[in-house]
Amino acid sequence: MVALRMPFENVKNRKVLGLGLAALLAVGGAVLVAQIEGDRGIPPIASNGDFEIRGIEVNVSGDNAEDARSNGWREAQRKAWEKLWESNGSGGSAPGLDDSTIESLVSAVVVEREQIGPRRYIATLGVIFDRARTGERLGMTGARARSAPLLVIPVLYQGGVATVFETRNPWQKAWADYRTGNSAIDYVRPIGAGSDSLLLTAGQLDRRSRNWWRMILDEFGASDVIMPIARLEREYPGGPVKGTFTARYGPDNRFLGTFTLNARTEAEVPRMLEQAIGQIDRIFTQALAAGTLKPDPTLNMVTQIDQALIDQTMQKLGPAQPTLQAERLDEDPAEAIAAPVATTNTFTIQFATEDAAAVDAGMAAVRSAAGVKSASTTSIAIGGTSVMRVTYGGELEALAAALRAQGYRVTVGAGALSIRK
Repeated sequence: MVALRMPFENVKNRKVLGLGLAALLAVGGAVLVAQIEGDRGIPPIASNGDFEIRGIEVNVSGDNAEDARSNGWREAQRKAWEKLWESNGSGGSAPGLDDSTIESLVSAVVVEREQIGPRRYIATLGVIFDRARTGERLGMTGARARSAPLLVIPVLYQGGVATVFETRNPWQKAWADYRTGNSAIDYVRPIGAGSDSLLLTAGQLDRRSRNWWRMILDEFGASDVIMPIARLEREYPGGPVKGTFTARYGPDNRFLGTFTLNARTEAEVPRMLEQAIGQIDRIFTQALAAGTLKPDPTLNMVTQIDQALIDQTMQKLGPAQPTLQAERLDEDPAEAIAAPVATTNTFTIQFATEDAAAVDAGMAAVRSAAGVKSASTTSIAIGGTSVMRVTYGGELEALAAALRAQGYRVTVGAGALSIRK
């Protein structure tokens, strides 16, 4: 046997190497903690469906600074009302409303920029109109179809680096500030804090694993994903900025559209990003109307029912035997007459609606089920899952059985059903 000897220097080197590896692991752990902690994440504003008109410029005077500011806000509200009327395609000029009436429709005024003098007020304002009070005057009544919930991953390329939620950036802030309630797209906007920076990265766009995507989408309660991508190129610090914006969607990172915008200075970048989101929203809305933007069916992980196996099992069991209670009722007609009447209950049913025809088909199928007294939609999501409220003369399990008899796959929950063909 040959004995191997290690020089003292090598032993010393191995000790140094071991200490180095331990230090590296410690640093790696610190880096991991740093990636999910710290000052990151911008909570999105509430998307309650209110109407927002931004970029209203006013330049007015008054008896004093406060009077000038009040005059400026009233003028901004009048201009915003006219723009709101035009943007909703109501036709013609906006009906003349007095300042007090317009003010009753306004829920908030957002100051984007203002300069206040002794008797002068120059500002750029945003006006938010309450949807409940304003919708009737705009002739907007009834339910409005929206897309399925779509997870937003806003990717920003600048300085040769792609970021999503690793650090706070202007593209993430623009999406957090965007008021999505008036859009046909049901945006699911992550805050960006905690584990969001680990789960949602620019590298996620290149993943194709449906299992991985399903896990991500379930985490945020979404049906599919959309990727608004911004690429900012600066000619020199503080100078012109060119923005290239692209709308993509789905686990396969499919292309929908692209466009470019320009900002003359760094100070105009936030306004450029705001305009870009408006155009991207129009691209997504057009894709939804065209039937392109709909949940990828390969993301549906619902277990398929083997109907042949069920039929085979039922044949082995034979015809159902009458219950003891039913036999007693057959023997005693008087007892049958005294049997209690089935109670009427109200349940919620979720059903997949790929298009408008699926909405009508689902409603017709439920209404035709035995025991259903009424059925009406409470939420319509073309390309996603719609919800209806059903009044039924019986228990939930009986309703589930009636729908299964019509060929539906039924999942029973707490006072609710989920059905799909």
